[in-house]
Amino acid sequence: MKKILRELSKPKNSSYIVKEEIAAQFAAPFHFHQGYEFTYIVKGHGKFYGGDSILNFTEGDLYLFGIGFPHYFINDKSFLKSGELAHSIVIQFGDDFLGGNFYLQPEFLPVKALLKTAHLGIKVTPPNDQLKKMMLDAPKSFGLKGLINLLGILDAVATLKDDETITISTDIFENSLITQKKEHKLDDVYRYVLENFKEQITNQKAASLAFMNESAFCRYFKRRTNKTLSQFVTHVRVTHAMHLLAEEDMSISKVCFECGFANLSYFNRQFKAVTGKTPYTYRKEFS
Repeated sequence: MKKILRELSKPKNSSYIVKEEIAAQFAAPFHFHQGYEFTYIVKGHGKFYGGDSILNFTEGDLYLFGIGFPHYFINDKSFLKSGELAHSIVIQFGDDFLGGNFYLQPEFLPVKALLKTAHLGIKVTPPNDQLKKMMLDAPKSFGLKGLINLLGILDAVATLKDDETITISTDIFENSLITQKKEHKLDDVYRYVLENFKEQITNQKAASLAFMNESAFCRYFKRRTNKTLSQFVTHVRVTHAMHLLAEEDMSISKVCFECGFANLSYFNRQFKAVTGKTPYTYRKEFS
């Protein structure tokens, strides 16, 4: 699954783009832009792979992606089986959508700082009612009203407190616009794991997706990710377990098997190794 550069094609009568997607599942591939993107999840839940991080996503989430930040949303199979439609609102804009020097104006300094951080990806935790309303209004706002609405979103996110946003990727993450000419042998492997983490994941299958023999793949994967494939799969499974423990009323043993772990004691050890807490403690503290 190569990272695909998706160009921003603005309408002739607008300086930015608004898209509303309603479908059985989010269809965008693992991609990035030469611009900025707000994504608001109106309906749906699943796994989000962005930069070098894996997160759960759910309805009400708001994200800001900077230039070159690769991202990919995949709905959980439980959501697909529910028959509900995934729904997202996306706003995209270029570095110069208000003219080349507008970031230099003093009123835009907080926005300039926000967009500088956005190359690592930003998640609002969670967006307030005002931000939700502005994102929902975006597809219905045109002309100057739409532009004012976008500026309002930028201002609202730029002035949030530090504990109201999280940076998604790490400081060592390399911008995709810089690295896009390098090999991306692992992209299909990431997708294979994200789509099938509840099943048995094998080095042999992953190596075939990367067009490598198994021993060479294991060395390559560890060198590129600082994890073995097994550790990466465990991280995805624990991420899913965190979602189930927080959001679903099911026993810890059922959560264990829903996430692809073979036995409860191993699940407890791996969950604590990743989060620093036992599943029981995590659920109790979250509640």
